[in-house]
Amino acid sequence: MLAEVEPAIGEAIRLKAEFQRAELELQQIRHHITMSGGVQMDRSSFVEMKRRRDTGITELKAAIEHIHSFGCLIKDLDIGLIDFPTLLRGREVYLCWKLGETGIQFWHGVDEGFGGRKTIDHEFLANHRGDAAN
Repeated sequence: MLAEVEPAIGEAIRLKAEFQRAELELQQIRHHITMSGGVQMDRSSFVEMKRRRDTGITELKAAIEHIHSFGCLIKDLDIGLIDFPTLLRGREVYLCWKLGETGIQFWHGVDEGFGGRKTIDHEFLANHRGDAAN
């Protein structure tokens, strides 16, 4: 599953950056127009920027839904951090993976977050019982 999730999270990161660039460009143009008292501008380029921004948010939402379809929870899209709900001794915990890591090597409690990551060890493997949906 990680082989399918990794490119999806990379694409979502790219789409988020693209959306943010388009949104910033629009904000800068609006600010310039406001500060200039309504300057004349090329309407077609403004419309194109809005189209890029709107398309970007639509594509980003689709990418996020695709990632969620694997049962993943996106924790930080800027760094590609995702969690996979699973069970450990009958309680829900998260397997934790960050873009660039070679595999899923860490887990943490639901309330612990990234800072509470622990290495998946023999004790974890002996008491792990599959994903939380089962």
